[in-house]
Amino acid sequence: MKALKSVLLLGAVAGLSACSAVDRIKEIDGGPKLAPISNPTPQLPQLPMPAAPTEPRGASSLWQPGSRSFFHDPRASRVGDIITVNVSVADAAKLSNTTSRARTNTENANMTNFFGLETALPSSMNPASLVNMGSANSNVGAGSIDRSETVSLTLAALVTQVLPNGNLVIGGHQQMKVNAELRDLTVTGIVRTEDITSANTVDLSQIAEARIAYGGQGTTSDVQTPRYGSQLFDILMPW
Repeated sequence: MKALKSVLLLGAVAGLSACSAVDRIKEIDGGPKLAPISNPTPQLPQLPMPAAPTEPRGASSLWQPGSRSFFHDPRASRVGDIITVNVSVADAAKLSNTTSRARTNTENANMTNFFGLETALPSSMNPASLVNMGSANSNVGAGSIDRSETVSLTLAALVTQVLPNGNLVIGGHQQMKVNAELRDLTVTGIVRTEDITSANTVDLSQIAEARIAYGGQGTTSDVQTPRYGSQLFDILMPW
């Protein structure tokens, strides 16, 4: 049974590797292809687009039915509106831990007098030194983490949903292809209308439940990715 599972697992890995190889062969001429522009509904949670106002504007009226105020507000507030997201991450973490532990135990026992029964012990046993045990344990550990990350990006996102409390669910997807290397950026999250600036922008620090994905696809990214066989051995090998 274990052999069958191993064969199936290797077959699945081989199939994935074959699919990947076919895709890479197709990308030899010109690198990876850009995704077509499409309706983001299948990828992003959103409500149906709002219907257009049914009441026509009066001939002598400056008020448009469906407007939120007399003066136009350029900030995003409805499903389908566009908002600019500024992604600026400058994280740094430095941790250092040292642990030292030592313990020594000693146990001694004798029976020089015990109602005269000590004389009944075998001659090979010494009543004055029946038990003499000792143990020592020492453990020393040290670890450190020194990490620094910097990301600075800007992209436009769509309002995909308006929550009952007025907060906006946004989602944006951007692709850029340079020299056969495809860069893919995805941003989703929840924004308060109060945090949107007059220039219709919002910072990453003001986006709740933010999900940022930034990756690449192409020759350079492929060289930096370990082969499926190497990844499989890294998972299965215990040493």
